[in-house]
Amino acid sequence: MIAETILRLVTARDAGKTVCPSEVARELGGPQPEEWSPLMQPIRRIAVRMTKAGEVAILRKGKPVEDPDDFRGIYRLGAVATAPDET
Repeated sequence: MIAETILRLVTARDAGKTVCPSEVARELGGPQPEEWSPLMQPIRRIAVRMTKAGEVAILRKGKPVEDPDDFRGIYRLGAVATAPDET
């Protein structure tokens, strides 16, 4: 359910726009911090898995993290950038 919510929110955003993990948590847990804050660690774990699978990108300061297993601080989730077609 977390992965599906992440994908839904990320794909609903305009190109170049990102999703805060707390938005995912609020969507699943409700508006009160005691409802959604316990979801933050599971969301991070699933976001890492999804990044490794190429489904989403974890971004820090607007740039994809180099190692999804080893990043700290505030992050956002976005669509995976595709290379421009060179034909």
